[in-house]
Amino acid sequence: MLEYVTDADDPRLSDYTRLRDVELRKSLEAERGLFLAEGEKVIRRAIGAGYPIRSVLTTRRWLASLEDVLGDATVYVVSDEVMSGIAGFQVHRGALASMERLPLPSVESLLKGGARRLLVLEDLVDHSNVGAIFRSAAALGVDGIILSPRCADPLYRRAVKVAMGAVFSIPYARMDDWFTGLTHLRDAGFRTLALTPDQSAAPIDEAALGERVALLLGAEGDGLSSHWLHEADLAVCIPMSAQAMDAGVDSLNVVAAAAIACHGLMRRAG
Repeated sequence: MLEYVTDADDPRLSDYTRLRDVELRKSLEAERGLFLAEGEKVIRRAIGAGYPIRSVLTTRRWLASLEDVLGDATVYVVSDEVMSGIAGFQVHRGALASMERLPLPSVESLLKGGARRLLVLEDLVDHSNVGAIFRSAAALGVDGIILSPRCADPLYRRAVKVAMGAVFSIPYARMDDWFTGLTHLRDAGFRTLALTPDQSAAPIDEAALGERVALLLGAEGDGLSSHWLHEADLAVCIPMSAQAMDAGVDSLNVVAAAAIACHGLMRRAG
């Protein structure tokens, strides 16, 4: 159903307003049980993953590209100027969709499934980093992701955008209790590897993996907490070259480290 809207302050568009206000968006999305998908590819992936559409906001020239997947969803059609006014920035991919969230699986249900390779993210609060890690994990065949209680929301607009919709294709769950979270992993038969920049740790390519492995990743800068480093079965590192160390480059950012580590784990998964 098409509805043409000419005013950025129209109350029908309340799901989409003030996108730059991060704290406001977090509270609004939690209150309404929604998230925003941006761009044709991401919207298609969200619909394909079973997320119900609340509404779509787009301009005339992008209508045709989404017509086949929108069904009877409410579509608000606005001018480019109104779109920019609502978003506060140029929406280059032409469309935004307000989607209903689905219930998250519990950590226990994720652990009881057939997963063999998991990522566990501790307190990554940067949405771009979380989205990029989801994208790498999905591309490299990781079976699932577990988030600590304070991790950024993978369905926040920036995370979804950076992940290019990969957040819809990889199962994830959020811990209720950070302090005892690793105990549940161990009880489910996972060997926990704590990724650290400390070059005295075991090289990740040489670490004994076992049948089920969970790789722990900490926040940019601070890295993993001392508690999780102590609780993990083994601390592992990505070896840095001597030239890099001499130049003072002793670590990678968390996104690059995650991609390299995931590739290494999956290469040895057989």
